[in-house]
Amino acid sequence: MKADINKEIFSLVKSILFSLAIVAICRYFIFSPSTVHGESMSPTLKDHEKIIISKVSKLEHFDVIVFHAPDSDANYVKRIIGLPGDRIEVKDDILYINGKPYKEPYLKPNRKNLFPGIKLTGDFTLKEITGKSKVPKGYLFVMGDNRLVSKDSRHFKFIPIQSVIGEVKFRYYPLKEMGIPE
Repeated sequence: MKADINKEIFSLVKSILFSLAIVAICRYFIFSPSTVHGESMSPTLKDHEKIIISKVSKLEHFDVIVFHAPDSDANYVKRIIGLPGDRIEVKDDILYINGKPYKEPYLKPNRKNLFPGIKLTGDFTLKEITGKSKVPKGYLFVMGDNRLVSKDSRHFKFIPIQSVIGEVKFRYYPLKEMGIPE
């Protein structure tokens, strides 16, 4: 009888350790929770919202990512605008990537709050703000959705792809906002 109890305890401990190992592997290599700090991605993501990031996503234009800030010990949440080799320009509040205009529907709520004649994103070319005409290999150009207050690549230039922690996949807090951010 004592042997049966020891066997059951050993089996339970083994199951718990196996489960913890799986959780640790998933959190370290596959996904991780994070918290949004600041208003630079508002209204897409707001201050203190809780998110899940995927560490295995293929990075594409307009993905929302979390990365190690190049100018502090914090992590930033921004949207990928430029991938390596891209030419970026904003003219008359329209984003151009490699000469092609792109609509940015996620900016609509912020645009409707502007006074007539005010631009959400000031005109610029990549060359004007970074000294380079294309996003260099191994780097990204990122901007926040709340362009008037966002500290992003327009300020600190490019971010290394290696600094990306992951892509935002899900918001789980506050509960009324739970779901996939646009």
